[in-house]
Amino acid sequence: MNEGEIDEELPLAGLVVLDISSFIAGPAAAVALADFGADVIKIEPPGEGDPHRQNYTSPNYPRADRVEDQVNFPWQLDGRNKRSLGLDLKKPESRDVLERLIERADVMIVNFPPPARERLKLRWEDIEPLNPRLIYCSLTGYGETGPDRDRPGFDITAYFGRSGILDAARYEGGPPGISLPAQGDRGTAMTLVAAILLGLRRRDRTGKGGWVGSSLYANGAWANGTTVAGGLVGAKLPARQSPDRPRNALTNLYRTRDDRWLQLLVVRDDRMWGTFCTAIDRPDLVEDPRFTGRAERRERALELVQELMPAFASKTYAEWETILAKTGIPFGVIGRVADVIEDAQAKHAGIFADTDNPEVPRTVNNPIRLGFAQPRKSGRPPAVGEHNDAVLREAGYGEEEIAALKKSGALG
Repeated sequence: MNEGEIDEELPLAGLVVLDISSFIAGPAAAVALADFGADVIKIEPPGEGDPHRQNYTSPNYPRADRVEDQVNFPWQLDGRNKRSLGLDLKKPESRDVLERLIERADVMIVNFPPPARERLKLRWEDIEPLNPRLIYCSLTGYGETGPDRDRPGFDITAYFGRSGILDAARYEGGPPGISLPAQGDRGTAMTLVAAILLGLRRRDRTGKGGWVGSSLYANGAWANGTTVAGGLVGAKLPARQSPDRPRNALTNLYRTRDDRWLQLLVVRDDRMWGTFCTAIDRPDLVEDPRFTGRAERRERALELVQELMPAFASKTYAEWETILAKTGIPFGVIGRVADVIEDAQAKHAGIFADTDNPEVPRTVNNPIRLGFAQPRKSGRPPAVGEHNDAVLREAGYGEEEIAALKKSGALG
C-alpha cells in the first residue's frame, strides 16, 4: 500500500465511547474502536478497577516461569488506547458525572446483567432521554429477555457450552473439550463492533441513536451455525471419530515424523486421487481395488487410514509442506502458539501490533484491515482513574467539584 493512500485522520476520530463493561468481550470491542481513533473512556470501579486487570494472575492464563518475568499481557491487549475514569456507580454522587458524560458521548458499551442495569439506571430507557443520539450497546450472556436473561454468562458457558460447540467437537465416546481463554469473547467483540457501526450508520441517516447489542449465546450459535441449522430441520450431526477411526481418511489428521499434525482435506478426491497417491509415493493405491472409487474409499476408510498413517509418519511436516504445496491438495499444519509468533505470514497478515509498553512490546492486533487507515500504535494501558481530572474537566467540572467527588468516594 502506498503511503499517500492513508487518510490523515483515523476513521473513528472524534467519536466518544463510554466503556462501562468488564472482563473481555465488551472491553475488546472498545479496543477495536480505540485502535481506529475513538476516544474511549473506560469507567471502572475505583481501587482494583475492571476485574480483568487481575486476570493475568489466573491459572487459566499462561505466564512466564519466573515471578519477575510475569507481565500483564491480557490487560495490554484489552486495555490499550483508553482513558480510565475511576467512578463508583453505586454512589449517588456519581450519577451527575455519568449523565454529563452520556450527554456528550456517541457510544456506550455495557455488559451488566439486566437486574444490575435496572438498579443502576443504566437501561436504554433510562439513558435515551439524556442523549437520544447515543448508540447504546449491551452484551448479555444469554439474551435480553427470557428465563435465563439474568444468568451470568461467560464464553465457556454461554458461547461454547450452551451453543453445542463443545459437545459437537468431541470425539465419540470422549468428554466435551474445554475452550481456551476468551476465544468466544473475541469473536463476540467484533459482533459488537459491527452492531455499533450499524447504529452509527443509522444515526448518520436519521439523527437518531438507539439500542444495539448481542449475547455470547447468540454468537456461539452463529459460530456453530452449520450444525445448528441442520438441527432445525431434523438433521443430526454424527459423532466425530478420532484420527485413527475416521469416516473419511482423506479429510483427517495425520502425525508426521517430527511429531506435528497435518490436516489433510482432499474434498475433491474424485479428481485428485491419483495426484494424491503419487504425492505420498503410494501409486499402488490408485489401482488398489479397495479404493478405486469415492464410495469405496469412504466405505473402507478404516483400511485406507491404516495405509496413510505410516506414509505421513515417514516424513517431517516441512517435507510434506514442500511436496503437497506443488499439488493443489488442500492441507495445513495444526499450528502451535510458538509457530504463530514466528510465522512470517503473520507479519504480512498484520496479526501483531507494536506497543509503547516495554513490558509488552508486541500484542495482538484487532482483525480489521483498512486500505485507507492503520490502527494507532498501542500505548500502555491506563492505571485505574489515571485520567479522572482530565475527563471531568472536559465535562465541565471545576477543581472544587472534583475534590468533592474524591472526598465522597465516588471518584478514586
